[in-house]
Amino acid sequence: MIYNKIITGLTFLASFFFIQESNAQLEKANAVTILPSDNYKTIIEKAANIVPSQRQLAWQQRELIAFFHFGINTFSDKEWGDGTASPTLFNPKKFDAHQWVKTVKDAGFKEVILTAKHHDGFCLWPSAYTEYSVKNSPWKNGKGDVVRAVSDACHELGMDFGIYLSPWDRNSKLYGTGKAYNQYYENQLRELLTNYGEIDEIWLDGANGEGPNGKKQSYDFSKWYSIMRDLQPQAVIFGMGPDVRWIGTESGYGRESEWSVVPINNLDPNSIAENSQTDVAFKPEGDMMGDDLGSRNKIIRATGLAWYPAEADVSIRPGWFYHEKEDSIVKSAGKLMDIYLNSVGKNGVMLLNIPPNMDGLLSQQDIKSVKAFHTLQEETFRKNYALGGIVSAAGCINPQGLIDDNPSSYIMPENNDTTMSIVVSLNGPKTFNLVSLQEFIPAGQEVEKWTLEYNTGNQWMLCAQGTTIGYKRMTTFPTITTSDVRLTIVSARSTPKISEIGLYKLPENWKEK
Repeated sequence: MIYNKIITGLTFLASFFFIQESNAQLEKANAVTILPSDNYKTIIEKAANIVPSQRQLAWQQRELIAFFHFGINTFSDKEWGDGTASPTLFNPKKFDAHQWVKTVKDAGFKEVILTAKHHDGFCLWPSAYTEYSVKNSPWKNGKGDVVRAVSDACHELGMDFGIYLSPWDRNSKLYGTGKAYNQYYENQLRELLTNYGEIDEIWLDGANGEGPNGKKQSYDFSKWYSIMRDLQPQAVIFGMGPDVRWIGTESGYGRESEWSVVPINNLDPNSIAENSQTDVAFKPEGDMMGDDLGSRNKIIRATGLAWYPAEADVSIRPGWFYHEKEDSIVKSAGKLMDIYLNSVGKNGVMLLNIPPNMDGLLSQQDIKSVKAFHTLQEETFRKNYALGGIVSAAGCINPQGLIDDNPSSYIMPENNDTTMSIVVSLNGPKTFNLVSLQEFIPAGQEVEKWTLEYNTGNQWMLCAQGTTIGYKRMTTFPTITTSDVRLTIVSARSTPKISEIGLYKLPENWKEK
């Protein structure tokens, strides 16, 4: 759906980051250049001082985002339309954007993203720059506007709203001509970013086929980013953009070690020194889809580093647009929960596609699954068995900050240590099979290895372990009963700051729900 098979990685990316360095000491920044004179220790320190922007932090805290793939493909029964399907096919007679948005809000989602235009070029708003849009469909006699309806529903229900605007347009005769098409895309971008209220995420993918002239289009990303920042400065830009990267698969599953700090190249030290208060262009190093993006082995070879977190996209169905033949193979609640534990629970954000059908409604099969997923979440996370406990951590500051149900407070070791051992007494035996850990990421991502042990009464036994934590790390294990657990931060890049520990009980046979 999202990435053309001929595109094996991100072929181009330019971005904007505020760079701030001091000769006296390293300061917190969103990105940093690695100087030829930097030694191993300095590079690790620089990595530890990279932090998210406010827009990135707000995005990460949403955790769950819904994707609505809807358009001419819904009616032509295709995944990738070629731009030739007649606008007269588009006629969702029971269209109800409020139903879409309320369904996902009730299921715990915080944002929705709409495919305002997919690769076929059909626009879900009455664009002034093309005839290939809803204005030439029979729906509402050409007076309808899907983008308006979804935007209004989001703002009415208190949901964040994002738009997907495909750079590839298979209907436009301008595609492949260079400057003329880039201006066309810019015009449509301005329509969407000025007429529909606040936009919280702008979604770009890397699909890039040939135009009518047989040539591929060279996208003017730098210009488009400037427009986005100017018109919607709070919006994160995904994929081919500077704020959020693609996880690398469409399965929804994250990596075992998911670093938000990753190598970038194209950072010129001289340019940064001269323009330290301005935005700096970069593109990611490599394809950003490997198993290891941000380990020490990777970052010490980089020319620059940036906070560039991962969004894990997946569809509730095999396809991304609605197809009636897939009604019987919608992902189950248990499968969605497993994806959640391995996306949000691996330092990412889960982006779940739920495609509206030809009536313009979310299908009952999808609604049932999403509701059951939410019920399973509520059942699992209703009780944190660590709350109300007592924390013992010699040589640590603010021990109770670990279990005060406040992600803005945290425990940390004294004297800039990079390890710590924390015992949580649970006020009697508790039964659980899931641990959730969170770092205080406004100060950076530090942890490289951790373990969780439980007291059997006469010895400590390992029940979980991992590498990165970041915003959130969730790990399941066979059900245990204990009165004490011990969290050990085995290694970190700098002084670790752990804001939360959660001990939860997944229901029996939860994967089968």
